[in-house]
Amino acid sequence: MTRFIRAFHRWTSMIFTLTVIANFVAIGFLGQAGVPPLVTFSPLLPLFLLLFSGLFMFVQHYAHRRAGLNHV
Repeated sequence: MTRFIRAFHRWTSMIFTLTVIANFVAIGFLGQAGVPPLVTFSPLLPLFLLLFSGLFMFVQHYAHRRAGLNHV
């Protein structure tokens, strides 16, 4: 499960980066008013997925640490 979450987080971060770059390119070519809302808001879905997977990894790290300290 941990390997899947890490891989998911890694690939989602690449997708997020590409959507942000696409957003800047579209704004550069079309101007702010000419960019469709789909392009403008496209980075939000990967961003929320990164938030949840990042929080999961953060909590998981400290939960494993706490469980390890309790068993010693």
